Amino acid sequence: MMKQEIFDRIKNDPNYALLVQKRSRFGWQLSFIMLFIYFGFVLLIAFNPTFLAQPLCPKSVVTVGIPLGLGVIISAFVLTGIYVWRANREFDELTQKIKTNAKEVA
Repeated sequence: MMKQEIFDRIKNDPNYALLVQKRSRFGWQLSFIMLFIYFGFVLLIAFNPTFLAQPLCPKSVVTVGIPLGLGVIISAFVLTGIYVWRANREFDELTQKIKTNAKEVA
């Protein structure tokens, strides 16, 4: 029965509702940004492949598509880093408050 009391305490904690709301909204925002980047790249491949096939320099074998493709990959790492940074600052603080409030019951 003690576990149910702790569960109810966490579920009714306003910090828990705030954490769920903020984390969910932020996750969706980052997901939308990543989908925009990815599908933008795919659409560029589909509708303008000649642009991506252009060499960066006149005598270069590196085409425009290579750095753009790397940019898509790097953006995923950057967005993950942004999420981790915010999670360590804000989300972990809220989680600690929720844990503290839950332990007060026990």
